[in-house]
Amino acid sequence: MRDPRIQILAKNLINYSVRLKKGESVLIENFGLQKELVKALVEEAYKAGGNPFVSLKDHQIERSLLLHANEKQMNMMADFEANVMKNMNAYIGLRAGDNINELSDIPSEKMALHGITVGKKVHREIRVPKTKWVVLRYPSASMAQLAGLSTEAFEKFYFDVCNLDYGKMSQAMDSLVDLMNKTDKVRITGEGTDLTFSIKDIPAVKCAGEMNIPDGEVYTAPVKDSVNGTISYNTPSPYQGFTFENIKLTFKDGKIIEATANDSDRINNIFNTDEGARYIGEFAIGVNPYIQHPMKDILFDEKIDGSFHFTPGQCYDDAFNGNHSSIHWDIVHIQRPEYGGGEMYFDGVLIRKDGRFVIEELYPLNPENLK
Repeated sequence: MRDPRIQILAKNLINYSVRLKKGESVLIENFGLQKELVKALVEEAYKAGGNPFVSLKDHQIERSLLLHANEKQMNMMADFEANVMKNMNAYIGLRAGDNINELSDIPSEKMALHGITVGKKVHREIRVPKTKWVVLRYPSASMAQLAGLSTEAFEKFYFDVCNLDYGKMSQAMDSLVDLMNKTDKVRITGEGTDLTFSIKDIPAVKCAGEMNIPDGEVYTAPVKDSVNGTISYNTPSPYQGFTFENIKLTFKDGKIIEATANDSDRINNIFNTDEGARYIGEFAIGVNPYIQHPMKDILFDEKIDGSFHFTPGQCYDDAFNGNHSSIHWDIVHIQRPEYGGGEMYFDGVLIRKDGRFVIEELYPLNPENLK
């Protein structure tokens, strides 16, 4: 018998996240073969009058393909997948797996080439701007291990996070969106961090269950050349199959001029991918009340209550600051007391301290008011 929480999730994804309408086509792309959720999504798509299409993939097979792929082959892969994506009205990307490091031994130049071809042609040029899309994870034993929980406890956490009232969250975000749209100067302070930048005239966008599940962030982007100072991230951050820790970035006039981590050579190779990789494409504030600690999965970690992420690389079209790159790396800093605390100022006014909003219009975004 199917877990009823799966059916609720599938219904929400089809009817709330991508708002599938009669006659529309949806691509359900699944890494990890989570059959029950895929079947439930197909059923809900048909109930909505839509046309579901399914692509089943596997991370181990993806590794075998990428290890020896050449540029011509990757361009053909991109053209193949782009031809499918351009015929879709909606996209649901379901990711699951037993090993988050499955791609860790793929050479960095291969991963960069994959980003330039498949990542750019399929996702950045078609899926993101031209479809109604949502991306999510699905619980597994390996994810439970990363979260430090039993499998059963993690499953409960997962469905609490993914099936919360995103409509309520969306309404609560409106005041933060309005404030960010009025703000020029941002300053962020904390342990090893003193960062300043401008967000003037760059739109703020709320994310409440329509593009990611789990969700819970409001994002914008800094004016490209306005970032100065230093940030010391305090969460581990997997990227291109390797988990980076103790990341510290120093900026001058928007550009990363110094980068260190547990593998400083490797992180600088990423930032040398192209010119835009050393500039910031996104600044976002995380507010999901159920996500309290990092678990090395960015779809969860970037929504952590009391966090923000400051993202080297490509900006989004709806929060455009002119930065272009083949990378987009969401790296998270948590400001709650157990992670060292910290302050966030908008135009000189303290709006959040130690991860809690401290001005009245933003109180609805504190965790006790979102659960």
